[in-house]
Amino acid sequence: MTEKILILDFGSQYTQLIARAVREASVYCEIIPYHKPVEFDPSLKGVILSGSPFSVNDGGAPMVDIAALHQRLPVLGICYGAQLTAKLYGGSVEKSNKREYGRALLRKQKEDMLLREVTELSQVWMSHADTILDLPAGFEVLANTENIPYAAFRKTGHNGELPLYCLQFHPEVYHSIEGKKIIRNFLVNICGCSQDWTPAHFVSDTVAALQRQIGSRKVIMALSGGVDSTVAATLIHQAIGDRLLGIFVDNGVLRKNEFSQVLETYRKIGLNVKGVDASELFYSGLAGLSDPEAKRKTIGRLFIEVFQSEAAQVEGVELLGQGTIYPDVIESVSVHGPSVTIKSHHNVGGLPSTMHLELVEPLRYLFKDEVRRVGAELGIPDEQLQRHPFPGPGLAIRILGEVSPEKVRLLQEADYLYIRALKDHHLYSTVWQAGAILLPVKSVGVMGDERTYEFTVALRAVTSVDGMTADWAHLPYTFLADISSEIINQVKGINRVVYDISSKPPATIEWE
Repeated sequence: MTEKILILDFGSQYTQLIARAVREASVYCEIIPYHKPVEFDPSLKGVILSGSPFSVNDGGAPMVDIAALHQRLPVLGICYGAQLTAKLYGGSVEKSNKREYGRALLRKQKEDMLLREVTELSQVWMSHADTILDLPAGFEVLANTENIPYAAFRKTGHNGELPLYCLQFHPEVYHSIEGKKIIRNFLVNICGCSQDWTPAHFVSDTVAALQRQIGSRKVIMALSGGVDSTVAATLIHQAIGDRLLGIFVDNGVLRKNEFSQVLETYRKIGLNVKGVDASELFYSGLAGLSDPEAKRKTIGRLFIEVFQSEAAQVEGVELLGQGTIYPDVIESVSVHGPSVTIKSHHNVGGLPSTMHLELVEPLRYLFKDEVRRVGAELGIPDEQLQRHPFPGPGLAIRILGEVSPEKVRLLQEADYLYIRALKDHHLYSTVWQAGAILLPVKSVGVMGDERTYEFTVALRAVTSVDGMTADWAHLPYTFLADISSEIINQVKGINRVVYDISSKPPATIEWE
């Protein structure tokens, strides 16, 4: 049975970072809203209480019975979790005179398992408006900072009492230099986790679970060529072989050669995949449409029609495979109160519930980086695993305005040269996402002795961790100059190249 840590989410923007830090320590964890009942199954080894945008003194502030949790399991309270612990056990928590935000240096006051091998004056990250003025009776300070007397503290254990630790800083964020070491200390030294959550362990457990779920039935799955659907399909294939049928649809707005290359990759992996060239159907449906949302909806609708048509030709299919990953399904706590907001999930094409198929989602508890590690364990080629994210509507939302086969061809050629150059110059892996955008703008140019009046292409490259925020990638000027010349010289119909230096927010990564 896989060991598990439970993270109770009080609405912090950093909660997913806690989960990632736990997973990086090879320990499995799950995030649930603070008000969801805890199931104390034998696999549960400890509980982490997240931060929150609330003050513990707010009316209607999130509350949980920490004492009841502490009777059953080791507990670590982070930021709001620490302040709530202090308040519920009788300490004093008040609004700070100034917002305690930013870097601070941790001074250890007592040696303890939680801070084992953490260096003196280690940098940590503060982000809270409340502060603990007095610790409750029965608690002792472990570390402080210049402004925070109780940066780390614990309940004094006696008579075999389980550990209860609290931190007023965020160990999960990048700026807490040794924060992940502190989290690992809690997991290993305090909860006794064996750190057996590895890609190989996940693969063996998941294949066995898929075999139990699927039995002798068939699974159909829409594939996109992306990382998530490819890894999910490979896991399902390992479990049931060719009883998985993948459908890969050419919607006419894929990248240059992508349809044939992805099908070849699937063939090498051994997947049972049918390629469907429906490009003319999509071009016909997109004709005359310039509104981005209209283009997206048309592509989604046509994809569903094609997929349903193909699915109808397969007898006895009862299950639908999907590449859903953990950020799509985490229940996040609304900062406006205890209501729960379920993040909306979109799969490839947004397949309808009217298909009445049971879902098979082998990746629903993995983060993106974990999906890639599992893919490597499965032997999926690195080129496939390290692909940049690519929008479901494809180049249709990178062609501003109406889509036509000729515009698609122009953009495919420019995008192909751009991505190839990034790879040749070892820049591809340094950016989160890159692509070319065809603008609905023509401008005057000169080629040889001739005047031209042709399209403009914008190049986009961003750095990011998860795509929620992004900065424009500072590509070398010499690279930009070279690729600009290459596109203009080789793609007839484009005579101007610009580079997008907008960050997200306020701009989005895609233009439409």
